[in-house]
Amino acid sequence: MTTPAFEPIHVPANQPAQFYRGGEAIAALRGAAGSQEFGPEDWVGSTTTLFGKDSEGLSRLPDGRLLREAVTTDPQGWLGAAHVAKFRDSTALLVKLLDAGQRLPVHFHPSDSFAGEHFDSHFGKTEAWIVAGTSGDDPTVYAGFRESQDLATIDEWVREQDSPSMLGALNSIRVRPGDTVHIPAGLPHAIGAGVFVVELQQPTDFSLTMEWRDFLDSPDKGHLGIGFDTALRALDTSGWDDERLGTIVRNTGDDRSSTVDLLAPGASPFFRADTLRPGGGALALDPSFAVLVVLDGSGELRTGQGSVPIAKGDTLVVPHGAGELELTGEATVIRCRPPAA
Repeated sequence: MTTPAFEPIHVPANQPAQFYRGGEAIAALRGAAGSQEFGPEDWVGSTTTLFGKDSEGLSRLPDGRLLREAVTTDPQGWLGAAHVAKFRDSTALLVKLLDAGQRLPVHFHPSDSFAGEHFDSHFGKTEAWIVAGTSGDDPTVYAGFRESQDLATIDEWVREQDSPSMLGALNSIRVRPGDTVHIPAGLPHAIGAGVFVVELQQPTDFSLTMEWRDFLDSPDKGHLGIGFDTALRALDTSGWDDERLGTIVRNTGDDRSSTVDLLAPGASPFFRADTLRPGGGALALDPSFAVLVVLDGSGELRTGQGSVPIAKGDTLVVPHGAGELELTGEATVIRCRPPAA
């Protein structure tokens, strides 16, 4: 039986300052009057802080509580017993709206084991991108080296800050709305200007940035204090040909099904994502902690307590304790969830 405390909750924009430009697509989606020049990331339903910060990045609920405090106060109500047995009081998920107003630098993220050894964290930072919109003539993302690279060569690129070589060594992938890319830990990558994504991540802020010059204040922020000699041990230096890229890239934009599983199979141990389109009917959603992003249209989330209206630009957190939901209306919703427990 649910209680009024466990209902889907609208959460406001949460845009901690970043080092790169962007934010117009986020403002347009939310129907906001303007955007921060350096507000390219909206951390939705976040219980994660920026690296080295005490509270920046945390989402606050409409009643004033931090979401992190609400979850840790009642983890079973928010996350469910099976999830708590596996992940304790962590949501095991960070969702962002990311609008690249300029190309992001070439960077990569640590695995769980590397993060445990060097950052005292249970989680590394595997991530995935769901392309929600694009602008410009050539919306492009970059993922994986086209050919296997020698670590000594990469080390030289980093020391010399040879941006053309770093970027030129990566696969460039032209994208359109509905495309998704799973980024395993260690994979070098970047997002090009004009690409707007819903991004799912493990709940950390560990970015090891090879191409730090003209982006970050110092190389220390690129290697997060562990030194590039150590950081580069987490880098995937292997080659990714078209066949291998096919295991992490999906093209779902033409699939108009009521429920579309968005991510490549390799993402399932880390998170899950679906596009939901009730199409004027109703979709039953099983109990789960979730973050919802409404990309278009309007509708309702019906619960045992009543209904919650939703519309384009809304972002919501859904506690497991809300029980089974019914999504109705003419809406397009991205549902992001932690891995199945």
